Amino acid sequence: MKRYCLALDLVNDAEMIAEYEALHKAIRPEIAKSILDSGITQMEIFRIENRLFMIMETEDHFSFERKDAMDAANPKVQEWEKFVWKYQQALPSVKEGEKWMLMNQIFALV
Repeated sequence: MKRYCLALDLVNDAEMIAEYEALHKAIRPEIAKSILDSGITQMEIFRIENRLFMIMETEDHFSFERKDAMDAANPKVQEWEKFVWKYQQALPSVKEGEKWMLMNQIFALV
């Protein structure tokens, strides 16, 4: 098992943030299936203000490159990503087209 932590911001608008959260309370089944099919076994998203923090646990064979390729070939995922982008905004330091950014672990108690 591998664990990854990622960050992304939302547009800083209370109404849009509430809509975004509502979308994630009843995620589309085809989106959930694409996540699981990529080797992600657990995913949680947390929010403070307009900052999102995602924790993913994956199978050992998981790779972001494979997930990106699977997503690019899935019209439903592309539709979802285009739809939710209106709620999201990239972190200030990212390159064009990047969204969720992988975080570096800086501390572990164990």
